[in-house]
Amino acid sequence: MSWISNTFSSSIGRKVIVAITGLFLCSFLVVHLIGNFQLFKDDGGAAFNIYSHFMGTNPVIRTVEWGLLLGFVFHIYESYTLAVRNRAARSVAYVDSRPSQNSPWYSRSMALLGTIILLFLLVHMYNFFYRARFGDLDPDINNNADLYTLVYSSFKQWWYVLLYVAAQVALCYHLIHGFRSGFQTLGLNHRKYTPLVRIIGYAFAIIVCAGFAAMPLYFFFFKPELAH
Repeated sequence: MSWISNTFSSSIGRKVIVAITGLFLCSFLVVHLIGNFQLFKDDGGAAFNIYSHFMGTNPVIRTVEWGLLLGFVFHIYESYTLAVRNRAARSVAYVDSRPSQNSPWYSRSMALLGTIILLFLLVHMYNFFYRARFGDLDPDINNNADLYTLVYSSFKQWWYVLLYVAAQVALCYHLIHGFRSGFQTLGLNHRKYTPLVRIIGYAFAIIVCAGFAAMPLYFFFFKPELAH
């Protein structure tokens, strides 16, 4: 088993783990975005609360959540380890390296973008996931936990909307680089197909992040007060 340990503790092995977990998390983003589109329904939050209740009680979903958690942990840990190793490897600062000509700024700032996303996730997970699962939310008209009202009140706070949108900008740049880099790391790199992968990565990042950012902006600027 030592060769497995040596392989996945090497820089290449860690990049493979980051690529696989990153692409797996991309699938989560799509599912999460589609589910959260229930917020745009003009039904007082009934559809969103039904969706939230299903996600919180379905045994299959609850099992998948553990895989999702492991995906996040491995992705964050291995990315951080690679960033530390890369920084340590740059022991000599080249005056004329001109990094801006070799790669875009977001490719050189993946650790920073990832940190912004992680800070947002901690706030987001506590505010919604933890309070939905372990808090004491009032029931809605269908006797489901009224997570919609919590979302509404959160998205009416300017600082939370600003944090949410800023995180989506960081996530967008993170995905633009990570999508292409992930396929390249896995050996799916060909001059015929790489441009298409890059285009798909750009489109995926922009559409997904714009979709998420639209939610707090819609509530903050356009959603009227809830009826009591």
